[in-house]
Amino acid sequence: MEGLHDVSYFFGAAFLANAVPHFVSGMMGRPFQSPFAKPPGEGLSSSTVNVLWGFFNMAVGYVLMCRVGEFDLRATDHVAAAGLGVLLMGLMGARAFGRFHGGNSPTKGS
Repeated sequence: MEGLHDVSYFFGAAFLANAVPHFVSGMMGRPFQSPFAKPPGEGLSSSTVNVLWGFFNMAVGYVLMCRVGEFDLRATDHVAAAGLGVLLMGLMGARAFGRFHGGNSPTKGS
């Protein structure tokens, strides 16, 4: 069962990482890509939609990290699973959103 807990921590951390850009953009009053935009993931959603989507991601992340098993910051396997979830979601977000915001090919000498 411990292996399933690590999977839960991986996905919980990925949801928490995904919450950050949506919630922060929304709180700053900026539109941002979301699954509810047209086209999904490419168009912009309102700041209100992004706050709600970010909060939903935080709630799911909380359930997967804190209510499944007993996440222990001193357990290497727990932290490794969560860290990998954050890292992979961060890289996916950087690639996906970078194409819209110029992050995938920054200009030199700016």
